Amino acid sequence: MSPVDPVTSPAQHVPIARPFFGEEEERAVVEVLRSGWVTQGPVVARFEEVVAERVGAAHAVAVTSATTALQATLVALGIGPGDEVVCPSYTYIATPNSIVNAGARPVFADLDAETWSVDPAAVEAAITPRTAAIMPVHMGYAADSAALHDIARRHGLAVVEDAAPALGARTADDFGNRAVGDSEGAVVFSFHPRKIVTCGEGGVITTPDGRVAEQLRLLRHHHMSVSDVARHRAGGLVFESYEDVGHNWRMTDLQAAVGVAQMGKLDRILAERADIARRYDEVFLGHPHLRRRRLLPGSSDAHQAYSVEVLAGAPLSRDDLMAALQRAGIATRRGVMSSHLEPAYVQRFGRLALPHTERVSGNTLMLPVFAGMRADEVDHVRASVLSALAGPRG
Repeated sequence: MSPVDPVTSPAQHVPIARPFFGEEEERAVVEVLRSGWVTQGPVVARFEEVVAERVGAAHAVAVTSATTALQATLVALGIGPGDEVVCPSYTYIATPNSIVNAGARPVFADLDAETWSVDPAAVEAAITPRTAAIMPVHMGYAADSAALHDIARRHGLAVVEDAAPALGARTADDFGNRAVGDSEGAVVFSFHPRKIVTCGEGGVITTPDGRVAEQLRLLRHHHMSVSDVARHRAGGLVFESYEDVGHNWRMTDLQAAVGVAQMGKLDRILAERADIARRYDEVFLGHPHLRRRRLLPGSSDAHQAYSVEVLAGAPLSRDDLMAALQRAGIATRRGVMSSHLEPAYVQRFGRLALPHTERVSGNTLMLPVFAGMRADEVDHVRASVLSALAGPRG
């Protein structure tokens, strides 16, 4: 019997991600259900404390998603109509969407060709008299925080860091090799199911500024002057007031309970993801048809995704490789999008040319990586990629 061809004869299905839930999350949700307090109550406050402690931030504020977290942070900083925010195009479209939803204009900057993070020189070149903030994105691995914060200080700009997929990553040595989230500016994390840990959905903003944190807490709950928890604990009649227009961006205690349980597993999740990435690196680093991004010295990757670029001259294109892997029962995703090429942004701002962004975005794919991924699943992905890239058989 001839050996099975993993490209054309799938022996199993490997998803792009799989939730890492267990009895801890189940017990936590049941406790909240039995408590009778199911929205933005004491468990949300506990979740905020756990996230802030983990990343070394003074304050953490939980909201409905990372997208609303970014928008809320811009609003809390007074950034809106007439303002510009410089951000990478190489990011999920939520990043520029949050800027537009705050009433400001995203100004896209190109990537560094090797690190696949926004190029600080391109950011500085994009600054105009209307620029109010820089919004770098940590794509699981840290962007050049030191250079970007230096630019912001010299130009008097705010920094709002989109770290949606980077919980557990660390910054480069020249920014103190600290946890992403421990920053002079605001930092946003996502708890979507594909992120490092999940609540099902949700976002958290970390900030060293107590005034910004208080404004965020008001914004997320219709600008209500007294929180539900404070009113409940007052022991007497307390009437709230609404001094400004806010939003309903509240996280539920059901979500937060899952988040607290997930945060208790964070070290294990990071370790398992790192081990999968290491096993991929064993066969993909140095491969003549593949390329990986370069990490900044001292920084680390939380491995929310494992992306590889298919180089020119490979026996098949990125899309053809994705199709081959699909036939082998392996789910993949295209590389991070070029947001500036999406119709919503071409229609608003015209066609921009960002060559490094377009090259990396157009030629990369994401391979499965998640806590709980079995060794045989990793082996199947490795073998299938190598087989597809070996070219036509004689």
